[in-house]
Amino acid sequence: MRFPRHCLLALLLATPVLHAQVATDTGANAAIDNGSTPAKASSSATPADQVNMDDVSNFAHVYQVIRQAYVEKVDNKTLMNDAIKGMLSGLDPHSAYLDKEGLQELNEDTTGQYGGLGIEVMEDNSLLRIVSPIDDTPASRAGIKPGDVITSINGKAVTPDNIDDMFNALRGDPGTKISLGILHEKSEQPVTMTMTRERISMTSVKVRELEPGYAYIRISQFQDDTAGDLEKKLGDLLKKNGTQKGAVLDLRSNPGGLLTAAVGVSSDFLDSGAIVTTHGRLPDSNLTFTAHAGGDLLNGAPMVVLADNGTASAAEIVSGALKDNHRALIVGRRTFGKGVVQTVLPLDADHAVKLTTARYYTPNGTSIQAEGIKPDIALADLTVAKVDNSQEPMSSEADLPHHLANEAAAVAGGNINNDGSAENAKLATTDYALSQALNILKGLALRRDSGTPAAKAQ
Repeated sequence: MRFPRHCLLALLLATPVLHAQVATDTGANAAIDNGSTPAKASSSATPADQVNMDDVSNFAHVYQVIRQAYVEKVDNKTLMNDAIKGMLSGLDPHSAYLDKEGLQELNEDTTGQYGGLGIEVMEDNSLLRIVSPIDDTPASRAGIKPGDVITSINGKAVTPDNIDDMFNALRGDPGTKISLGILHEKSEQPVTMTMTRERISMTSVKVRELEPGYAYIRISQFQDDTAGDLEKKLGDLLKKNGTQKGAVLDLRSNPGGLLTAAVGVSSDFLDSGAIVTTHGRLPDSNLTFTAHAGGDLLNGAPMVVLADNGTASAAEIVSGALKDNHRALIVGRRTFGKGVVQTVLPLDADHAVKLTTARYYTPNGTSIQAEGIKPDIALADLTVAKVDNSQEPMSSEADLPHHLANEAAAVAGGNINNDGSAENAKLATTDYALSQALNILKGLALRRDSGTPAAKAQ
């Protein structure tokens, strides 16, 4: 089995029309139709892609060879399940066969409730690579970063032969310990991290003020309740602190989630315009989503979207919608580039197929598949340190002996040294990209206040 699976399945985009649709005979026939005009029955010709008896015979022959000659006995159920999984894994990295356990995980993922470490993991050339850690979970607190590779679990090396078992080992009962070998990007040797699994009850939205008048909105993934949670929390902030001059929407290391949640969040910042369109072979896969009038919670206040290489799937839908509608500037790094939609098609009560059924396109008609979204303002992945200026003898007129006081300042009794740079330095040393985003946002807000038309994001 060679496909990425995710601890939160947060790269899943489930179209609402097909999400709970049981595949009927008609649907199954439509799904396998190749889109060409059906060939008429003929004794002298058959469709080019028709499965003939030789193909069936080869499959049965291989099946029997494995049953009779493989070094260890393999039961029929395991062989059939693996055959189905192999058929799906050959399509793309996101299509998969879900058994009862997989369906349970799907339910946990869309609600954000499960026992584990809080990491998005995918298989990348037989490696277990971290897509992103989830905020405030054992993984994020341990210092796991996007792009890290899990080399071992509980002392056992991850290999192409056991990668699926290793993936399953990441989850477990809350309170149980697990040891991971983690190879950080640009490191040569892995480090061992021991963590305790927790009941991951993720709150996908956090809202606060960076400083008076400038809101910070962090969305860590797109769940069933994300849009509603955003509307409540941002509404509470606006009620408490008043109208905001601008907002930073932080989608860094957001692996995605449900399409409906991405549409809802996009609508919360747009008054009109397209959000996303999807196109597939089935008619139900061809959908267009648009914003509703009066939906912008910020009433047009400038926005900056922070993105990086861990911004994927549904998070890219929101980024693309705000960028193409000239609603926000994208700041940071190029996004992940997952531009396809998966639909969960139940087979029976305990089995389903997660199948890629459509590509999605931003409002400008752009596919971001394997390309990502290029930021309007690029930022390197940097950390900064505060310069030690304690040795500077004087920094202003006020430091000179016998200087004349400013009469206005003397009356006001203010602190002239409090120019905001100390707060800026604190933010920059803890989160350089966020400090840059705030500075850009302030520039947009000043332009707006001055009545100068803001430059549109391209």
